[in-house]
Amino acid sequence: MIEKMEITGVHMEVDRKLREYVTKKIGKLDHYMPRHARPSAHAEVFLKEAKIKTKKECTCEVVMYLPKGTITTKESTMNIYAAVDIVEAKLKNQLRKYKETHDPQRLHRRLMNKLRTTT
Repeated sequence: MIEKMEITGVHMEVDRKLREYVTKKIGKLDHYMPRHARPSAHAEVFLKEAKIKTKKECTCEVVMYLPKGTITTKESTMNIYAAVDIVEAKLKNQLRKYKETHDPQRLHRRLMNKLRTTT
């Protein structure tokens, strides 16, 4: 579970149910991070609600600070819970890519495989 997580509502009140939902979804993404990055990972979640004419637009933006970089994901839909689900899926893919490029064990394996194939 990501220990340091800030959930902020912009133009909306974040109730207990929504806060628990976001914590459940975004907080469990530490499984996709390298182990060395887990203690220092920090996430900021911004939940925005805007009414454009008669249409309601909800936006979820997550900024995740990791030791060797920052991952930002943003999604807008008509439902705030759907926006959180889509952002979670996008973050999973970005964290997998981050893990492949920054995990020392994987980097060592990739280098060794390249050396084996060239000889």
